[in-house]
Amino acid sequence: MAAKKQHGDGRKIVAENPKARFDFAILETLEAGIALTGTEVKSLRSGKATIKEAYVRIDDNEAWILGMNISTYEQGNVFNHDPLRTRKLLLHRKEINDLHAQVTRKGCTIVPLSLYFREGRAKLTIGLAKGKDIGDKRQTIAKRDVQRQIDREMKQRD
Repeated sequence: MAAKKQHGDGRKIVAENPKARFDFAILETLEAGIALTGTEVKSLRSGKATIKEAYVRIDDNEAWILGMNISTYEQGNVFNHDPLRTRKLLLHRKEINDLHAQVTRKGCTIVPLSLYFREGRAKLTIGLAKGKDIGDKRQTIAKRDVQRQIDREMKQRD
């Protein structure tokens, strides 16, 4: 099984987190690199990763992603990686400082949105997010239902 989708800008999406946009209001997005081992990259290229339960934490002026599951590489040997290990995100110092300030002052959190390859390098789109309450979630569901109805009507017209 290879990567899921190929976009026009050369991105091959490996994993997405659609629940993040439902549970959180995304205020800002950033692209971050990930420090990976060889077997992790090979496993990602075969599309075996999930980011549904992952989150980002900033410790000692470094960004780390926790809870991201990259399955072990099938042809790996005793040097295979731990699927749930903490991985370092590669961001500029200013970006890390800005994210840390937002998280501490405004009560926001940092969630991963999508994991993909761009120009041969593994990248992660992270979002600065604020939790939605029940009313906001209901509003999101209502908008989605209305959009589906509009799409159905347009499809029947054509």
